[in-house]
This record gives sequence, structure tokens and C-alpha cells, in this order.
Amino acid sequence: MNFIIIFIIVLVIIFIISRLYPQKTGQFIYKITTAIESRLYGLKKQQINLNEDGNKTDEKIIIHAYHTRQLQKPTILMLHGFSADKDVWMRFARFFKTDYNLLIPDMAGHGETGFNKNWNYSSPSQAGRLLKLIDTLKIDKVHIIGNSMGGEIAAHFAMRFPERTATVCLVDPAGVTSPVPSDMEKLLAENKNPFLLNTREEFDAFYPMTMAKPPYVPESVLATIAEKYISQRQQLKQIFSDFINENRLDNSLHKIKAPTLLVWGELDRLIHVSSVETWEAGIETIKVKIFSKTGHMPMLERPKDMAEVYREFLHLYHE
Repeated sequence: MNFIIIFIIVLVIIFIISRLYPQKTGQFIYKITTAIESRLYGLKKQQINLNEDGNKTDEKIIIHAYHTRQLQKPTILMLHGFSADKDVWMRFARFFKTDYNLLIPDMAGHGETGFNKNWNYSSPSQAGRLLKLIDTLKIDKVHIIGNSMGGEIAAHFAMRFPERTATVCLVDPAGVTSPVPSDMEKLLAENKNPFLLNTREEFDAFYPMTMAKPPYVPESVLATIAEKYISQRQQLKQIFSDFINENRLDNSLHKIKAPTLLVWGELDRLIHVSSVETWEAGIETIKVKIFSKTGHMPMLERPKDMAEVYREFLHLYHE
């Protein structure tokens, strides 16, 4: 009953704000719905100072994350993709909150952790920050799962810190050569980056590339997301440059020794599904699941189905 009352109050507040401040409606709806969802799923926010507990770093960085703080349980570390944030994992993460400690950070340059022009956003640098993150929280090993850019960072983490990696799950990961170029790669070849937007029309062309079946989002929220991309164009340009201008992992994948699950959306327009061949050829321990009628973000497009696949994988290697 209390939740129903809260929900009604929220609807009334949204209606009032939409009348008084229509330009802020989308931002408010997004913030309030994510706050409600995270609370329902038991995801609590935490700020982790990476300069504490003896970590040696020149960066003054505080990572914002969802963390269930159940350190007696195995930890799943979930990594979002480029230009995304920790919220993309919420509906997937809820299926694991009972049996696992969940740690879902906004990585440097993203979300509430924020951007600093002096930070390095390459995958090795991001992987190093993740080690400092789990060291600060006194977490020994992690089951690491990453989507897109987060998948490439997860691969770097597994290669550099095998003793801290229990398992790896790569979800439409970046980082290797695709035998068949994706729609995004074709645009990049023409010196057009679909993530770097100047107008709402460009956002409307870009958004369908991210998912084949995106969950419902109100128009006012889409407008807010579009405005955010446009306002952060220069920041995203720097992050993308750091992230993309590094050697591909094609010849290094054999260094990943942890049990690995590769998940891909068959209709991915950002990174072509043919990339599966490269990952399969390089990782001896790999298992593969391809979702039909699914795009670049299976954990957001089909959270329940993907959770079933991932839980089955984790059960094979549960410590």
C-alpha cells in the first residue's frame, strides 16, 4: 500500500512539473524512476575514494557505484559500455541480488563518477582503476561481466589480473577485429562517429543502433538523453579517442585463462556478430550464446533470458 501511495504522489509531482517546467520533465522522470527501480532491486549507492587505503595514484577519483555490500558472498562486477552508465544493468542485476554481492560502477568519464580531461580512458587504465576499486572494498575475486567497451575492459582485467578473476562474461564486447564491418564501423570509416551528436535528428538516427528492441522510454526522457549526448560531445570524443586508439586484442586473447562466457545479440549494429569468430578462436575456455532478434545490449533488451544464461554459467564455476 505504501508503494502505491508513493507511486501516485510521484505521478502527481510529474504532472505538476510537466505543466510548470516542461523542459525539465524528462530529467525528473528519469531520475525518479531509476531511484525507485534501484530501491526495489536492493541496489544501494556508494562512493568509493580510490585514493584511500594506501592506493598509490595521482588521480583524485571517487567512483560512484551500486553496491549491495554483501561481502560474504561472491562478487559480480558489472561494467557498462561507452556513453552508458550503471543504470543499464539494474533490470538484469535484480536476478542475482540474493546469491551474490553486486558491484556496478559508473566508470571514469561516465555517470555520476564524472569526467576529467586529465584522466586516461584507455581500457588498460580503466582496468587498473577496477583493481583499485576492489582493493579498496577488500574484495578478493570477482565474476566480471562487461558490455561493449565494458567487455573490452573486462578482457583486459582478466588478462592483467588473473588471480583476481573468477570468471569472465563478455556481452557484445569491443576490442577485436570484426570479419564483417558493422553499421558503426562503416560510419567510422567515413569519419562519422554515431556517438558524437549535434542535433536531436542525429540522436534519432543513432538510438536504434544501440538496441534492436529497446524498452519503452517516454518521449520527454528520450529528449533528455539526446540533450545529454549533445552537451557531452567533446567529453565523449576524448573518451572514445582514448578507448579506440589502442591495439586490438586479436593476438592476446589466449592470455584469458578464466572460464569465459561470450554473449551476443544477433542484430547488433554497433559491433557485428561475426566478431564471435575472433573471440572463439582466441579463448580456449570460451562458451558462446547468441540471442536472435536482439541488438547490442542483451542485458537491457532481454534481462530475464540473459540472466538465465549467465546464472547457468556461474553455477558451473561457483566457488
